[in-house]
Amino acid sequence: MRHLPSLLVDALLVLLFALMGRLSHAEDVTVSGVLQTAWPFLIGLLLGWLAVRGLRHRWPREVLDAVPVWLVTVVTGLGLRVLSGTGEAPVSFAIVAAVVLGAFLLGWRSVAAITLFAVDGLGRWNRGQAKARTGR
Repeated sequence: MRHLPSLLVDALLVLLFALMGRLSHAEDVTVSGVLQTAWPFLIGLLLGWLAVRGLRHRWPREVLDAVPVWLVTVVTGLGLRVLSGTGEAPVSFAIVAAVVLGAFLLGWRSVAAITLFAVDGLGRWNRGQAKARTGR
């Protein structure tokens, strides 16, 4: 169950992407409107998560594991928008979706990884300094 917070963050970021899109196009900002915009990408997100789990036998909580999630989210989301008739997928929108979702889905993991590395590295340094002072 340790993967659920990561999945929740991803889903919230997809919803934020949909909200930002609706705001930038002066569309109604309602729960149903955001969900109408987001659902193809949420399906893609879920498929990406399941693909990584199936192929790599782990949940995509780290940056490299999230790359396929990002790509599947974008491709599936764009495809479902077109196939369902809920929206178009011109090249400009595809580029924006890829860039924004990439920044969102990979960005938060990158910040988390850098933070954990910094904290762990600082902890190792402090332990080393303590050993040097005590001679142990």
